[in-house]
Amino acid sequence: MYQSPLCFSSAWVIRDRRTTMLPCCAVRTCHVLVLVLCLSAAEDFDWTKNDRGSFYYGTFPAGFSWGAGSSAYQTEGAWDQDGKGLSIWDVFAHRKGKILQNDTGDSSCQGYYKIKEDISLMKELKLDHYRFSISWPRIMPTGIKSDHVNEKGIKYYDELIDNLLENKITPIATLYHWDLPQVLQEKYGGWQNISMVNYFNEFANLCFERFGNRVKYWITLNNPWSVAVEGYETGEHAPGLKLRGTGAYRAAHHMIKAHAKVWHTYDNKWRGKQKGLVGISLSGDWGEPVDISNQKDIEAAERYVQFYIGWFATPIFHGDYPQVMKDFIGRKSTQQGLGTSRLPTFSSQEKSYVKGTCDFLGIGHFTTRYITQKNYQSGHGSSSYFTDRDLAELVDPRWPDPGSEWLYSVPWGFRRLLNFVKAQYRNPMIYVTENGVSEKIMCTELCDDWRIQYYKDYTNEMLKAIKDGVNVRGYTAWSLLDKFEWDEGYSERFGLYYVDFRNKNKPRYPKASVQYYKRIISSNGFPNQREVENWKRKATETCSSSNQLLAAEEQRSTAANILRLIHDPLTSHMEMVTEVVVPTVCTLCILLSAVFLMFLLRRHN
Repeated sequence: MYQSPLCFSSAWVIRDRRTTMLPCCAVRTCHVLVLVLCLSAAEDFDWTKNDRGSFYYGTFPAGFSWGAGSSAYQTEGAWDQDGKGLSIWDVFAHRKGKILQNDTGDSSCQGYYKIKEDISLMKELKLDHYRFSISWPRIMPTGIKSDHVNEKGIKYYDELIDNLLENKITPIATLYHWDLPQVLQEKYGGWQNISMVNYFNEFANLCFERFGNRVKYWITLNNPWSVAVEGYETGEHAPGLKLRGTGAYRAAHHMIKAHAKVWHTYDNKWRGKQKGLVGISLSGDWGEPVDISNQKDIEAAERYVQFYIGWFATPIFHGDYPQVMKDFIGRKSTQQGLGTSRLPTFSSQEKSYVKGTCDFLGIGHFTTRYITQKNYQSGHGSSSYFTDRDLAELVDPRWPDPGSEWLYSVPWGFRRLLNFVKAQYRNPMIYVTENGVSEKIMCTELCDDWRIQYYKDYTNEMLKAIKDGVNVRGYTAWSLLDKFEWDEGYSERFGLYYVDFRNKNKPRYPKASVQYYKRIISSNGFPNQREVENWKRKATETCSSSNQLLAAEEQRSTAANILRLIHDPLTSHMEMVTEVVVPTVCTLCILLSAVFLMFLLRRHN
């Protein structure tokens, strides 16, 4: 029987990614009331039906595509090499205090120099596809084609694509994964300016021209929600603008138009000869009503999803913004004394132009929230994207949260989201473009059993959704490698492969999840309970040896630094602090031993 989360003794409210305790009504009666709802925006989706049944043993449809992903700024490094221009993330990350520990993506994983090495990792996983992004300023340094096309950048992506195909791995190319050329930001204001539509189309057309004979799956934009909200509303991401209540909506409006124009360019100019597909990748957390017997909670949960994935998907599939967004933002704009809504409008011609511009829908999904109604007053200058929604986000404190503060493991929410998309958008072709979990661990740990559990549970919920009739064609684990995690720097790790960022060569080491994911791929699902249970045991056995190898490498590196310091009489204490790798739990014993050794040597001298 479904239990309302209001029956928990406590829960957490998440607001703007910051967490505070909120006491819940522990004595409230828990009950289930089956409602027949006629909600205009999701009339075919049953909010009261949440089947959290047992694990399902079975296989995915034949031809299901398994992959892993990355993005240019997060993995390539080589930020100023071979003619690449500045991106907004290059500039943003170099501003002190914007990124945790002032990390940057300057070198990151050095993927720019490790094409063959990384493809060998993909072969080890037996991937069907690899999702990567093309850095706009790497091939158009200013973002404007007439200024300059960087042939060295073109050559890099040629080599990547050719090597993927030689190894029978299908390339899926994302055209925009957040790295807007800095010149376009400085000169025009970036996505706040309608001119980005034509500049982005020019860039996309060049990519179709140079790579389209080999790339057959194109993603226009990755997670435009984050670009709009975190780039132009909260300022947490590049370009770091805080245009509350207007910036996110304007940026999103221009990105939707840009996506549509690129789709039409491909459709009219390239599809006939190249036979490819063009889609978009939208991220969306699931929002579950706190109390399914409370219609206001159900409406709030739907509002949460519509303000998230529906903000972009509804115009692309139906031609206009979700009605609930138009109603709420319009009403709050009126209460502020504004003459027009802060949410831009599409003309009738634009609605027709945008509608249907999606050959497949990419979905990035990581976590779930419980949602309840919460009213925010509309005052002059007080409105924002978050207050426009009139809701509060809660999580169950029992949900696992091994890494990012926002990422809780709630597998059943994935199935719910996929079924919602099926109902809302007439069951489009779906590729899961991002799904994975991070960790924050002081000590190096390759035996990532929490990630194994996450992938097991989430891919199983995806399998259940396919059994429900959802048209999911492929899955992309996020991510292939540990990498630069935006405003969190290198403090969070999403990779199947561990990257040692302290080593200038950025060596890769397989985590246990590599072996587990590989077995899911080889079996195309979960054949039977006994075999699946053996996978985790075998994966853990494999990672133990990798752990020893990595620990030995860390010890050698740390010892080498310490010995160099011991034999340098001019080395000060401050130099020692800055030169020696910052100690983790794993290396602390080595450092303590070294300090003791230094003490003995000085006494001897």
